[in-house]
Amino acid sequence: MKVSIDPALCQGHSRCFALAPELFDVDDYGMASVIGDGTVPPALQHKARLAMSNCPEFAITIEE
Repeated sequence: MKVSIDPALCQGHSRCFALAPELFDVDDYGMASVIGDGTVPPALQHKARLAMSNCPEFAITIEE
């Protein structure tokens, strides 16, 4: 599984970071980015799906 964020859609709510700080980072303005290349370890896949479903801007996508 790989997770990605569309920076054009991200509005800086930082919900992804709050839910899965192991997978996402935010800058000083709250704009999110994926840590590393976006590969999600099996133990964190539930957190990736939770972050995606909680993004109000639908900026997070998951590739299975």
